[in-house]
Amino acid sequence: MWKRLTLLWSMVRGDARALWFALRHPAAPVWLKIGTGLIAVYLLSPIDLLPDTIPLLGVMDDLVIVPFAIRFLLDRLPPGIRADVERRVGRRKP
Repeated sequence: MWKRLTLLWSMVRGDARALWFALRHPAAPVWLKIGTGLIAVYLLSPIDLLPDTIPLLGVMDDLVIVPFAIRFLLDRLPPGIRADVERRVGRRKP
């Protein structure tokens, strides 16, 4: 189980870093900035899909939705920006 959590954490950390570089790219589209802002608002908002008062499930929705939202935004980057981000992060997407 710890191995899976470690793998998930490294994936999320790498995707968050790639999103940060994509946001700082001079040709970053407006929809990317809006989407990233919506992710930040969702994380900071007291309103969740599942309330945090429900033990374990309240936190799990954040742990599932946020990585998928980050991946969703990264998968829709224009090819030029994606290549620059992948070169900057130091990874290649299969």
